[in-house]
Amino acid sequence: MKFFVDTAEIDAIAELNDLGMVDGVTTNPSLILKSGRNILEVTKEICDLVDGPVSAEVVALEADAMIAEGRKLAEIADNITIKLPLTWDGLKACKVLSGEGHMINVTLCFSANQALIAAKAGATFISPFIGRLDDINLDGMDLIQDIRTIYDNYGFETQILAASIRSVNHILDAARIGADVMTAPPEVIKKLAAHPLTDKGLEQFMADWKKTGQNIL
Repeated sequence: MKFFVDTAEIDAIAELNDLGMVDGVTTNPSLILKSGRNILEVTKEICDLVDGPVSAEVVALEADAMIAEGRKLAEIADNITIKLPLTWDGLKACKVLSGEGHMINVTLCFSANQALIAAKAGATFISPFIGRLDDINLDGMDLIQDIRTIYDNYGFETQILAASIRSVNHILDAARIGADVMTAPPEVIKKLAAHPLTDKGLEQFMADWKKTGQNIL
């Protein structure tokens, strides 16, 4: 499973990237707002830092304007992925921009039918939002499973990018099902290393080591 980091905070991306934990980055208008940076400036900085795809989202709602914005974003760097909403206009823009050779991340997917038509429109990535489905008492993992089945049935090359991840269990479940990619905030990715038994074991080791009176250095 590839790990994308869902943030526009440069320091957080750099820390995870140094550990080999970053295969790509996803951003959106909300994350750009949180960063307090200019979208073109911060996106360029992220692209220079990360080798993998960096999703930058259009803000237009009409297809022609999405296409124009997508082309502008694609000028930032070769690893830009143009992020488009899963609307009819978004699919029109996806068809045009993917046809021009751009990577496309179709976002805000909440049904398998939406994922099916996004793949047919040429999406590089489809982003089903797990957490937001859970918020309305639906199982987001059912959607990941449905998309995986459909894509495997017909050989679609569109990659499933599990998004709106709120917990390490979301990551584990998506990996079990076979999502190609997951994107999560830095703090969630870091929690993958945490386990209470690890902490307990380390505490015991350190207590025993102290009793030996020894030093390694």
